[in-house]
Amino acid sequence: MSLPVQQAIAALPLPAAWRWRVDVRPRRTTLGIEVTPDGHVLFSVPADADPADVASAVRRRLPRLAEEIRRRGERPPEPVKELISGSSFAYLGRRYRLRLVAPAAGRKARLHRGWLELPRCASADEGARRIAAWYIEKGSAWTRARLPSLQSRVGVVAKAVEIADLPDHWGACGPDGVITLHWAVMQLPSLLLDFVITHELCHLKVPGHGPGFRREMRLALPDADRRESWFAVEEPMMWRGLVRPCASR
Repeated sequence: MSLPVQQAIAALPLPAAWRWRVDVRPRRTTLGIEVTPDGHVLFSVPADADPADVASAVRRRLPRLAEEIRRRGERPPEPVKELISGSSFAYLGRRYRLRLVAPAAGRKARLHRGWLELPRCASADEGARRIAAWYIEKGSAWTRARLPSLQSRVGVVAKAVEIADLPDHWGACGPDGVITLHWAVMQLPSLLLDFVITHELCHLKVPGHGPGFRREMRLALPDADRRESWFAVEEPMMWRGLVRPCASR
């Protein structure tokens, strides 16, 4: 992190309850401000950012930032699943019921005859990890097939797209051109998955979320604003792996 920028932001009248950090992004040319799903404020700054300019820009955006943090604070609690037969899990916008099956060597979670089958596990956490691994496997295959069409729309080529467990983002675009998606987004309908992937592809052309970025999004997806509003409704309901401790008995 840039210590002078950190100190400049810390000198602003930020509420004590705000959790925030500064990330230096060499590819950036302007300040980026983002409120992550868990309520942290991320200030992304260029490597040569002037601390006074950053502080001035953050000060101007404080009212809008406070409103976004307030909305985050009103979000419903993160969904918690109980790993019992009949529990519901979404994949590409469709709901599938969980069926616990006998454990066997090498047996993994799978979609079978309309059920999400999960071998009985020693703990609920282990069961959650197996379901997350299933989302990663299925999501990797789906995104590989879908990516060429979306890249053509945006006019860029990602080095790779990976599905993983991101700590505080639904998607990320690395400086090496690798896009990473949280496995939880595979619960969304395909139209919203297109929106998430396109969002990260546009970051290969434009860092930050300013007017230039939004212009690229609308060029690739003319109904991007509608999909963004839809995503805001669906996002709090995405399961990210929390389970009840006694669920997998």
